[in-house]
Amino acid sequence: MQRLMKEDFNFNQAQLLELAKGRRDEYRKAVPFPHVVFDGLLPNWVLGKVLEEIPAQNESSWKVFRELNQNKKLSCEDESKLGPATRHVISQFNSSTFLSFLEALTGVDGLIADPHLRGGGFHQTCYGGSLAVHADFNYYGRLKVYRRINLIVYLNVDWLESYGGHLELWDAGMEICCQKILPVFNRTVVFDSNDVSYHGHPEPLRCPMDRTRKSLAIYYYTVDSPSGAPEAAHSTIFRRRPGTR
Repeated sequence: MQRLMKEDFNFNQAQLLELAKGRRDEYRKAVPFPHVVFDGLLPNWVLGKVLEEIPAQNESSWKVFRELNQNKKLSCEDESKLGPATRHVISQFNSSTFLSFLEALTGVDGLIADPHLRGGGFHQTCYGGSLAVHADFNYYGRLKVYRRINLIVYLNVDWLESYGGHLELWDAGMEICCQKILPVFNRTVVFDSNDVSYHGHPEPLRCPMDRTRKSLAIYYYTVDSPSGAPEAAHSTIFRRRPGTR
């Protein structure tokens, strides 16, 4: 069998748990909701292989969004359209080793990975595109579980501040943008997913026409809701920023 990569990559449990121990207080105390940013969580060469496998914009692999809240956004969650390096990296993010790390980091026990990548996988936004600030769907009927943790890995080499595309984190009252995170290559953001974890990249991209904002998204669930009680299922909740319509 042909080797997947030039060398094998697997997360190291001891290293991850030490990382969780060092960053868990930062995560849980973060404003406006629990989150943390990691640079270099994976080796650059691993993500380089993943980047090589992203389908071209004009391929049929992509679901295309051209609407007010999701403009010029492409998504691909179909495992059959993903390359071997991408599948391996996703399997590592869905592994027992990584789930244990996330539980130690976030304080959310009983995390469940989604093998179907519902709403996740590759995301890509083209020049001028945007994603309105929102809270994500809260219940995944196929697995009968509640969404709890989002993980996003950015794949944008040499991404400049002037290109925009910052991940914005907003307060529960949608009054203040508390954090702006530039989506540079090998930057990973982990954050709680609940009804007031408002986030998005609402400003139209200003990157060159031949560039796109690329990411790999993985979501995690639990049997219980964040409140511990049954909650009514809802789809994505989009919110308007102050001064916009």
